[in-house]
Amino acid sequence: MPRKTAANNGELESDIQEGQSVPDIKRDEIENLNRLLGAVLNYLSDDEVEVIDIEYLLNNTEGLQEWWDQYRERNRKQIEEEIKKSLGDLSIEELESLREKIKGIDK
Repeated sequence: MPRKTAANNGELESDIQEGQSVPDIKRDEIENLNRLLGAVLNYLSDDEVEVIDIEYLLNNTEGLQEWWDQYRERNRKQIEEEIKKSLGDLSIEELESLREKIKGIDK
């Protein structure tokens, strides 16, 4: 049964299978990232591709959409902190406008 472990600073979580060591997990993760990067670079360097289609990449590169979703979620806290820090620089009008936009999203 998989269990979760925090690595380094606690931001990166990996699935650990029974009997699999952390170095094995890291090696598997590196191999997967190399595969994803290779697929993306192959697509980007294809002379026949005139317009880069991110949706195509995400849908047609096995595991890329899942990796991207996990990456975005891991960075959620950082984004939240950046937004909080920047709020102090906004005028009252900008803050009120932002509040209205957020209320519109909630509906």
